[in-house]
Amino acid sequence: MPAPISDEQKARDREALLDAAEALFYERGIQAVGMDDIRAAAGIALKRIYGLFATKEDLVVAVLQRRDRRWRGNLTNYVEHHTDPRERVLAVFDWLGQWFAEPGFRGCAWINAYGELGAASPAVLAEVRGHKEAFHEQIAGWVAAATDAPAEPMCLLAEGAIVTAAITGDPAAALRAREATEALMG
Repeated sequence: MPAPISDEQKARDREALLDAAEALFYERGIQAVGMDDIRAAAGIALKRIYGLFATKEDLVVAVLQRRDRRWRGNLTNYVEHHTDPRERVLAVFDWLGQWFAEPGFRGCAWINAYGELGAASPAVLAEVRGHKEAFHEQIAGWVAAATDAPAEPMCLLAEGAIVTAAITGDPAAALRAREATEALMG
């Protein structure tokens, strides 16, 4: 009988699995990636994968949750380096522009997941909605500290810039959204 797997090894395997799945899902799409593709990329046996995540949907949800923490955390770190409240709001769009210019940028992982699975997977839909709500709350907090202008139009500008940059491949969508946000703040 094989030796039991330590908690430390399970944690390492989980992270390797999430890394591989996230990269593959973002690059190729969730439905285009099979569990064998993930197994090969992670170097983890299917039996162990299914011991960590009972279904592919569970794996997708875990990938989205982890990506949300990292993505919004990186945004917060960037924005909060600015001390002026107005500059914080505008920094959202500067950060987005840098993200859009990264090699391999394929748009919003949550919008992509919704497009593939949102109607068929209540769990994925819940993660997508949770991420979008949290993202909008982040922006709304920065906007409220900077101006009396409503935050929702600025949230929509951020979302629109993300979609536009993904479709056109043009990172300048962030600059145009930044300029519009600056005008809205007055």
